[in-house]
Amino acid sequence: MSWYYNAKPTIETDQGIKAKSKRGAFVKSWWATRWIEAMERLMDRGRLQRGRRYARKGQVLSLTEGTGEVVGKVQGSRRRPYKITIAITPFSEVQWEQVIAALANRPIFLAQLLAGEMPQDIEEAFADANLSLFPARSRDLTQHCNCPDYAAVCKHLAAVHYILAERFDEDPFLLFRLRGKTQDELMAALSKLQGADGGEETSVPEYAPPPPLADSLADFWAIGSEAAHFQTHIAPPDVPYPALARLGAPAFMENMERWLKPAYDSMSETAVSTAFTDQTKGAFQ
Repeated sequence: MSWYYNAKPTIETDQGIKAKSKRGAFVKSWWATRWIEAMERLMDRGRLQRGRRYARKGQVLSLTEGTGEVVGKVQGSRRRPYKITIAITPFSEVQWEQVIAALANRPIFLAQLLAGEMPQDIEEAFADANLSLFPARSRDLTQHCNCPDYAAVCKHLAAVHYILAERFDEDPFLLFRLRGKTQDELMAALSKLQGADGGEETSVPEYAPPPPLADSLADFWAIGSEAAHFQTHIAPPDVPYPALARLGAPAFMENMERWLKPAYDSMSETAVSTAFTDQTKGAFQ
């Protein structure tokens, strides 16, 4: 009989990291979904359910990222939290050079990465270097929990994976960092490669790390010189109050337009008067 059939009750805590997902799918992005699917293939249904429950209840106390490694703590049935380690093999500098050269040949990938998105076909660039961004083999991923469960992936590990997947959802560059390259390092290397090629035969966008937020507070909302030439044109919508027309009347409110149209007018007038001149007022109605 497996040990967890006779396990003690879980010690609940309000000090943990609660998953944003309350039911259904844990993540939205394809790259975070792929991470979860890879983990779920290794686990039985019972441990998966318990892992999801742990993640949603906030039993994961901490999650610390490092190069090639994620370390977490999970509150289980024992007083001392269990320690979780998930390690992924970082790429060498030579391997990264091959990947960066492949990325430089795909400008659309760079545009998506600069926009904070993981290109759907990003693995093509890694395949050109005979690599895989995601763990492709069992030896690519080493994971451990010091709980007494005999399974390769226990519920505590599963809970950390679910929280980690939510981190991937918010920050696709987390996976790059685990593989040994930060966003700034990656973009700087691509810019350097562009300069080495003369800057005319490739469309790799130039990249410079943004300044620290503390240095930008005084002019955070100001339009920079790069956008000074940008022309803005405001015109009324083809259909008045398009949001109300698209959503329709809800079952719980009668005469919705009577209540919301004045609010829409007020918000539109305030936004326009704040950003532009009096000549553009009323354009959103």
